[in-house]
Amino acid sequence: MIVSYDTIIFMNPPFSITPRILGDIGRIERLIGRVEGLHEPKPQPYLRKSNRVRTVQGSLAIEGNTLDLEQVTALIEGKVVIGKKEEIQEVLNAVEAYDSIRRLDPFSMKDFLKSHGVMMRDLVDKPGKLRSSNVGIIKGSVVSHVAPQADRLNDLMKELFAFLRNKEHHPLIRGCVFHYELEFIHPFADGNGRMGRFWHSLLLYGYHPVFEYIPVESLIKESQNEYYEALEKSDSLGDSTPFVEFSLSVIHQALADFLDALRPSPLSPERRLEIAHNYFGDRPFSRKDYITHLKTISSATASRDLKLGLDREFLSKEGKGAQTIYKYRRV
Repeated sequence: MIVSYDTIIFMNPPFSITPRILGDIGRIERLIGRVEGLHEPKPQPYLRKSNRVRTVQGSLAIEGNTLDLEQVTALIEGKVVIGKKEEIQEVLNAVEAYDSIRRLDPFSMKDFLKSHGVMMRDLVDKPGKLRSSNVGIIKGSVVSHVAPQADRLNDLMKELFAFLRNKEHHPLIRGCVFHYELEFIHPFADGNGRMGRFWHSLLLYGYHPVFEYIPVESLIKESQNEYYEALEKSDSLGDSTPFVEFSLSVIHQALADFLDALRPSPLSPERRLEIAHNYFGDRPFSRKDYITHLKTISSATASRDLKLGLDREFLSKEGKGAQTIYKYRRV
C-alpha cells in the first residue's frame, strides 16, 4: 500500500499508548532495576566488544552484508579479512560510528548528519547529506511506499527532532517512534535502515547506559521478517503503534537475554561484607542500613553476615538489639 505524507503529522506523530506498550515499558524498567541492583562490577570490556561485534554484524546483515561474526571481529581487531571491498568498508564505517556513541548528542540534527557521513563514507556520493531527489520503496514489482518529497526533508527532520526533544512521552516510546518516522521520511539516498537502528541504539544508551552492552540490532536481525512486517503495518495504518509494540518487545527480550547471560553467582557473606565496607567506609551503620544497601538479602542473612564480621574482627559494634551500630575496623 502506498501511504502519502498527508496521512502523517510530524509535529505529533500518530501512535497510541496500548496496554501492550505499557506492559513492555513496565517489564523493561523492572529489568533495568535488576541491573541496577547488581553489586558486582559492571560488565568487563570484553562484553562491550562482543556487543559491538554483534551490533555491527546484525545491523549490516539486515542490509545484505555477508560478513559473519568472526570476520567482523577480525576487522575490529585490525586484521586482514578476505571479502567484498564494499562490505568491508561498511563494517569499518559502522564500527567507527558505534565507537563514537558516547560523544554524540541524540537530540542533535548536526550529529545525526555527521554520523551518516561516517556510516556511509566511500559508499555513497554525498554521505551526511539529505537526499536531493524523490524516492519510492519497491517491494517485488510494486511500489510499497512513497517517501516525502526531497524539498520537504529539512523541515520534516527538524520537526522530528523537535518531537524527540519533547518530553511529553516516555523516552522508550519516543525512541521507537523516531525509528519508525525516520524510516518513513527516508531522508537519505541510502543508509536509512542502518541509521534508524544506530540512532535508536544511541537513544537507548541515553536512556540507560546498560544498553551499551545490549545488541538490540542482532535481535532485530533474528526477527527480520517481523521487523519489516511492523514497518509495513505502520505504513498501512499511517500510525507507528505496531512498530512501537514490536520494538519494545525486542528491547525487552534483548535486556532479558543480557541479564540471563550475566548470571551473577550468589554473593558469599565475605563478598557482601566487602561490598558494604566499600560503601560505608569508616561510617557507622545499622543492620537496616546493611540490608538497604545489599537490597536482596533477608534480615536473617544480614544478621549472619554481621555476626561473621564480628567473629572475624572485621567489625566492631555498640548498643544492643535494634539499636546496635556497627563499624568497620581500620586495617
